[in-house]
Amino acid sequence: MMTFEALQAAVEAGEIDTVVMAMPDQFGRLVGKRFHAVYFVEQAHEETHACDYLLANDIDMEPVPGYAATNWEKGYGDFVLKPDMKTLRRLPWLEGTALVLCDVTDHHGEPVPHAPRSILKRQIERLAAQERRAFCASELEFYLFDETYASADAKRFQELATAGSYIEDYHIFQTTKEEPVMRAIRNGLQEAGIPVENSKGEWGPGQAEINVRYADALEMADRHVILKNGIKEIAHLAGKSVTFMAKWNYELAGNSCHIHASVWDEAGSKPLFYDADAPQSMSALMRAFVAGQLAHAEEITYFLAPFINSYKRFQVGTFAPTKAIWSLDNRTAGFRLVGDGTRNVRIECRIGGADLNPYLAFAALLAAGMDGMERGLELPPPFAGDAYQGAELRNVPKTLRAATEALERSELLRQAFGDDVVEHYLVTARWEQFEYDRRITDWELKRGFERG
Repeated sequence: MMTFEALQAAVEAGEIDTVVMAMPDQFGRLVGKRFHAVYFVEQAHEETHACDYLLANDIDMEPVPGYAATNWEKGYGDFVLKPDMKTLRRLPWLEGTALVLCDVTDHHGEPVPHAPRSILKRQIERLAAQERRAFCASELEFYLFDETYASADAKRFQELATAGSYIEDYHIFQTTKEEPVMRAIRNGLQEAGIPVENSKGEWGPGQAEINVRYADALEMADRHVILKNGIKEIAHLAGKSVTFMAKWNYELAGNSCHIHASVWDEAGSKPLFYDADAPQSMSALMRAFVAGQLAHAEEITYFLAPFINSYKRFQVGTFAPTKAIWSLDNRTAGFRLVGDGTRNVRIECRIGGADLNPYLAFAALLAAGMDGMERGLELPPPFAGDAYQGAELRNVPKTLRAATEALERSELLRQAFGDDVVEHYLVTARWEQFEYDRRITDWELKRGFERG
């Protein structure tokens, strides 16, 4: 990480000449501007402006009709990007470059309510009012290809050369073949202030997982979008490409984003999920939190699986969950207890794909968990066995249309996020469905491979 004073010194010494000011868009991508570092330290560090259509378009950056917040009638004006200097850092894989993430506000300094960072901050503030604090960690999976983005596009994303040719889950020799890129990713992220724990091979050929240390929910969401963008950039600079699509190839394992969550005291010094004398060391607070996530699993699924392609990942026998149940260290369930018997006990949501927006996913999971805590919901017994075979168990929504309908009905999210915010993302979800319905069958591959 870097202070503003350290940036000023680096600019004066000629070590940094470019500052990227970026905001996460509604798909969790970084969008923004590159500033000459001299101008940034003189003026732009206070704010810059950007077109408000950045939170009202599709993944191809085309304006989408139907949004109340902005549209052609309102003229697609500007909103303000306010740098959060706590996120300032060097990007070691880009020469002479630093990055800062921005909050999105109106011209009076008020947060834009449908901006992803604003949505997560609101849930964090609700938890803080209870003198509690959420910690999260997201595990991202992706495929590495011996292709450039240009060559993948030229092949219409068919018969692409993955970096491996066989399942490489925990496989050391195969991951050694990929080590030039993976080592650059681990070291680059570490030097950018994102503490990397490990990388490993995953269940698909050329598939990898990257794990970074857990953090406060907002900081973890920031780390998530920076590392995802960084992985793409590092792979591109090495003449490779990656995809975070939930299911780039129907025959191969999908890319997941498992989200670990726990609640601590406000200082972040005492875990509130741990009770040595309780079953599975789960405190009453944790049991209510998990019960809330289970109770609202269907209505929050859209924020865990936001695209048509996301639902292709939910297949029996693929380590992607299909049931909205919880279990003790059981990878066939939608929610898994991890750290049983230790102070590190936490709940892992396995429903999300690597295409999710972490700010929205974390916010939805926290809102559901807080509802469970506030109402003292009772947690049912854990499921044991193969959840894929449980025909009587609650299903995760099987389609984007079903998840969208559940979101529309959600009283919880309308209360937690606000009606206007929910309606905003309903437009996004319905447009995704509309565009898919009118396009060719490989459309989601073409648009999601690089851009998502």
